[in-house]
Amino acid sequence: MAVWTPKFITFDCYGTLINFDMAGAARRCYTDRVGADIMPAFITDFARFRLDEVLGAWKPYYDIVSSALQRTCRKWQVEWQPQDSDFIYADCKTWTAHPDVPEGLRKIAPSIPLVLLTNSMNDLIPHHVPRLGAPIHMTITAEETGAYKPAMRGFEYMLNKLECGPDEILHVSSSLRYDLMTAHDLGIKNKVFVNRGHEPGCPAYGYTEINDISELPAVVGL
Repeated sequence: MAVWTPKFITFDCYGTLINFDMAGAARRCYTDRVGADIMPAFITDFARFRLDEVLGAWKPYYDIVSSALQRTCRKWQVEWQPQDSDFIYADCKTWTAHPDVPEGLRKIAPSIPLVLLTNSMNDLIPHHVPRLGAPIHMTITAEETGAYKPAMRGFEYMLNKLECGPDEILHVSSSLRYDLMTAHDLGIKNKVFVNRGHEPGCPAYGYTEINDISELPAVVGL
């Protein structure tokens, strides 16, 4: 990608900026009920069921997590208890930013407004924005848009609220499935894939690949 200054840089938050440790939360919750030999597969299914849950009608993220957890437990014949969902949702509030995030964002924020488009809730995201270490111009949650990514509705809502077109933003995410495929389909040509190793890339979707946020300022000439 040639050096170009977007009107806004828009970000996925969890996984891209905040260390999305749902796998760790599941391990901590089920360490006494799920054997070490099946724990990786248990965690993988939990992630897949969460994606399936967000593809349906909007509901609070607690319910997304709880339903996916119950489906995972049924598949693996593990006892689910209501407090398990409470534990994992509470664990979400403790997550911190990836170490590379604050400095990288601080280099950009004075020149280009930073925007979050997140699958979070209005009561959950305030725990994480201060940990990013840089001014955030606008935060848009799935609760506000009434839709979870990868649905297009959140992106459309964001562009309307920012009063800009898809050609005026740079969208940054560590996920093809949740973000960059949808951004591509909406005509957002300027995209960055942060390869944090939790999801494979696909260059056919047309993005610049970086290893972490410390490399992002150079993408926009800062």
